Amino acid sequence: MNKSSIINHQSSISKGFTLIELMIVVVILGLLATIVMPKVLSRPEQARRVKAKADIRNIQSALAYFKTDTGRFPTTSQGLEGLVTNPGVQGYNNDGYLERVPIDPWRHKYIYISPGVNSKDYDLESLGKDGEQGGTGDDADIESWNMES
Repeated sequence: MNKSSIINHQSSISKGFTLIELMIVVVILGLLATIVMPKVLSRPEQARRVKAKADIRNIQSALAYFKTDTGRFPTTSQGLEGLVTNPGVQGYNNDGYLERVPIDPWRHKYIYISPGVNSKDYDLESLGKDGEQGGTGDDADIESWNMES
């Protein structure tokens, strides 16, 4: 074998996947999807509630950083927007604390009140699926002061 045939042979080896390899990957992904998807699709509201709780915890972390830098939490009038852009507070981190103000999985705004009514520092909640105060089951509110750790 001469040098040019070795180079041509090596370059043809590294050109990509064979059709058989791609078919095996597609079959494996199909099998995984048939196992996982029914479990996920049968519980969409549960997934939304978990997402809302994760959002609230993320906002709580941003609020803690805000307080560490400024010595207080944003006021109710400054709202969660105060975590994205400086509301004119000394000590504010100019990069902000969140990239954007999140909305809950049902496309409602999170409610923020500071000082809080149900907790000393602030109240943060999602009104759940129905978008109204109270409710049970999927419509139940998700409240920062009532979340399990």
